[in-house]
Amino acid sequence: MTNSTSDRPLILLTGATGYVGGRLLGALHKRHVRVRCLVRHPEYLHAGIAAETELIRGDVLEPESLKVALSGVSTAYYLIHSMGSADRFEEKDRQAAKNFADAARAAGVQRIIYLGGLGDSAADLSMHLRSRHEVGEVLRSSGVQVIELRASIIIGSGSLSFEMVRALVERLPLMITPKWVGIKSQPIAIGDAIGYLLAALDLEIQGNLIFEIGGADVVSYGDIMREYARQRGLRCRMIPVPVLTPRLSSLWLGLVTPLYARVGRKLIDSIIHPTVVREDAALKAFAIRPKGMAQAITLALRNEDLEYGATRWSDALSSAGNPQDWGGVRFGNRLVDSRTLHVEISSDRAFAPILRIGGSTGWYYGDWLWQLRGWLDLLVGGVGMRRGRRDAQTLEVGDPIDCWRVEAYVPGRQLRLLAEMHLPGRAWLDFEVEPNGSGSMIRQTAIFDPLGLSGLAYWYGVYPLHQLVFSGMLRGIARAAATDESPPPLSQRTMGAH
Repeated sequence: MTNSTSDRPLILLTGATGYVGGRLLGALHKRHVRVRCLVRHPEYLHAGIAAETELIRGDVLEPESLKVALSGVSTAYYLIHSMGSADRFEEKDRQAAKNFADAARAAGVQRIIYLGGLGDSAADLSMHLRSRHEVGEVLRSSGVQVIELRASIIIGSGSLSFEMVRALVERLPLMITPKWVGIKSQPIAIGDAIGYLLAALDLEIQGNLIFEIGGADVVSYGDIMREYARQRGLRCRMIPVPVLTPRLSSLWLGLVTPLYARVGRKLIDSIIHPTVVREDAALKAFAIRPKGMAQAITLALRNEDLEYGATRWSDALSSAGNPQDWGGVRFGNRLVDSRTLHVEISSDRAFAPILRIGGSTGWYYGDWLWQLRGWLDLLVGGVGMRRGRRDAQTLEVGDPIDCWRVEAYVPGRQLRLLAEMHLPGRAWLDFEVEPNGSGSMIRQTAIFDPLGLSGLAYWYGVYPLHQLVFSGMLRGIARAAATDESPPPLSQRTMGAH
């Protein structure tokens, strides 16, 4: 018996650049499964895949590209839809599924695992839900064994439905709501959905099967919004009215949420139909016991913090297409102001001023503004800027630095501070230094997680001042690094001196 990678079954994953597909790819990596990803733009995935994962450029609407992608594949995940298409997306979905089904049969694929949507097939479903069911039928017509998992709302940071709920609650403490807010659904946590998709790899069945999967609770969108508001400490009042049609609702969503009207309309068309589990076959066939709605939201918020904490902001910003300066950019609920400077010195020297920041050293620019902000914080019962530092030359995670607390510290490379001043939200200040050509790149990033409208008003209200202070601070750090000098202690400087 050999442990060679080639002896393990090969899994094809489509939709790896999407929300569910991206999460599933990470879970497959942890299981050390042989994975091949079919993607239209492999460059979008290169930074986030395991070394042994294979990337194939292709498109399900181009049958020739599927031959290579499906060659030698044992099981294929089909996680594709054309919801964002400007054309009739159901026609594209139908053709894509047929191309994939034909190619899978020709390649000798043993199983297709497909994630579709809940909804009573006998009812007059929306085009989106009807198309989801039709795709399953087309895949089954291939003769390849198909396991279809039908889900309702998926709760997880970054999912379409969850981000819609987040934006509505964070921005609108009082909502005029259409009737669809009261329609029943059975939301499932993203972790449980991924659990079902993974378990379907090894499930022993005969023929094709459809499993309806959902969380432990049957709730409405209104219930989800109220629970999200409760956990975030926000007010959420809703006044239902009967006059908001799906089209008007989608235009309204386009104004107050990240959804653009075309996707919003298709989403709402699906929301107006109940999407609840009617059969318990999934609970009998799988060992998974899905979480309730409240726990799913708690995990989404908690995992979001962990993911942001583990993310290097330079990687996230570079992958978005611009590795230089960003201001007011959104990542999930966070607002980001990030800027860089190149210095012709080693990374250790470039990091030295960052190591000494705060306390008697100060903040390298506008120290009188920092002191003013501290006094204002003291007036409302905050910590102000009076705590200083434990030590002027060394740091440990948990150390206070004026009105900040060290949340992460990698010597010579990264310092992340969590704000402990009174704010309508949470704030971080992150510094990174890395080698860059003949010198080093210093990246300084301010991150803000706004709490409701007051948080958004605060961020945009002080944004011009942030532009001044943060750009000046980065230049000051670069000057101190280049001269290998720290500014004199605050006691030796006049107010307003830079």
